[in-house]
Amino acid sequence: MSALTRTDFNFKGQKSVYHGKVRDVYNINDELLVMVATDRISAFDVILPKGIPFKGQVLNQIAASFLDATSDIVPNWKLATPDPMVTVGLKCEGFRVEMIIRGYLTGSAWRDYKAGCREICGVKLPEGMRENEKFPTPIITPTTKAEEGHDLNISKEEIIAQGYVSKEDYEQMEKYTYALFQRGTEIAASKGLILVDTKYEFGKKDGKVYLIDEIHTPDSSRYFYAEGYEEKFAKGEPQKQLSKEFVRQWLIEHNFMNEPGQVMPEITDEYAESVSERYIELYEHIVGEKFVKAEDTDLADRIEKNVSDYLANL
Repeated sequence: MSALTRTDFNFKGQKSVYHGKVRDVYNINDELLVMVATDRISAFDVILPKGIPFKGQVLNQIAASFLDATSDIVPNWKLATPDPMVTVGLKCEGFRVEMIIRGYLTGSAWRDYKAGCREICGVKLPEGMRENEKFPTPIITPTTKAEEGHDLNISKEEIIAQGYVSKEDYEQMEKYTYALFQRGTEIAASKGLILVDTKYEFGKKDGKVYLIDEIHTPDSSRYFYAEGYEEKFAKGEPQKQLSKEFVRQWLIEHNFMNEPGQVMPEITDEYAESVSERYIELYEHIVGEKFVKAEDTDLADRIEKNVSDYLANL
């Protein structure tokens, strides 16, 4: 199986390109963005050395599905998906914060809590919580959006005081975040899943706040299976989950958290294919339909043709 780990297109009207950890974003005339979801995978702020077949298609199609399913809540940037791995949308001025919302105490929040932390991003946490326990109400724990390296936790008050986002815009983003998480939670529940936590990114265009980037994908979200959650929680057992956390756990087991002196373990073809299967499994659960693998030979040629045809017909 082939995987697309790098793109180098030159579309009509292209002004620049940004290569992110997973997505390559092409600026078309400062009006549109062509966002290519590659098959790269990152964890602990580092890109793993091997791509995951069909991961880009999975991410792009889940995000497109949820952007459509939440467009009544908040305007979003998406205009079209001319290729299974590509979304084209409006170019917005992105805010320099990510809105992370958590319904359960897990992942990095649990690691901090276990170490004695009782406040995250200005949000006080109750005593006596256990791993994977549901919060009384979801909490928002924003981070700064770093150009390089780690995103940093920050409180609402600091975001406003330091001028990252105006008070008015932040409160609009906060309102949208709660509403999007509620919708995502309802959709997940209808598929036998629990939306545990996720992140949203917002931008502004013509004075209006838009939802941008991906939404409710396994790269930006964590899902548990609803069946068995209570029993596993009562016994203190790990939850069965559909998210990228299983990749992080695999790296941890192989003594890698991107800390000084640590060496990235070998990513075999077999392991890459097993990760691919997990991503497809998530797609089928959360979207509720069979995943149809797109033609995976000459991925770059296919994308270039589909996007060029779309732009030519605007």
